[in-house]
Amino acid sequence: MARIFSFIGKSIEELKQMDVKDFIQLLPSRQRRSFERGFTEQQKKLLLKIDKTIKGEYKKPIRTHCRDMIILPKMVNLTIHIHKGNGFVPILIQPEAVGMILGQLALTRSKVQHSAPGIGATKSSSAISVK
Repeated sequence: MARIFSFIGKSIEELKQMDVKDFIQLLPSRQRRSFERGFTEQQKKLLLKIDKTIKGEYKKPIRTHCRDMIILPKMVNLTIHIHKGNGFVPILIQPEAVGMILGQLALTRSKVQHSAPGIGATKSSSAISVK
């Protein structure tokens, strides 16, 4: 049986029908305080793009540098391209991400991948013939 998503006892349909002020009361304190301070200009632009995309007026992919935006229920099932320092990462917003911050989904640091050591890296590598 498939697991049904719920956020503090509410389904995603119920969350989408909720007023923003009611939804804020369900969030943890950090996100709730961020909402109480109000949206920044960057966040307002992002919300405007999201609203236009939902209505079908905005056809381009949503690209944003706003990594501190909290994921709202109306963002679910949208693909948002989040800036990670050297490019944009497309992220499909799942219901489980509601209440998270966009920056948590697009990591800026990647795992360090080392290759084999070069010549001169160790004392034993100096014995290898150089071609």
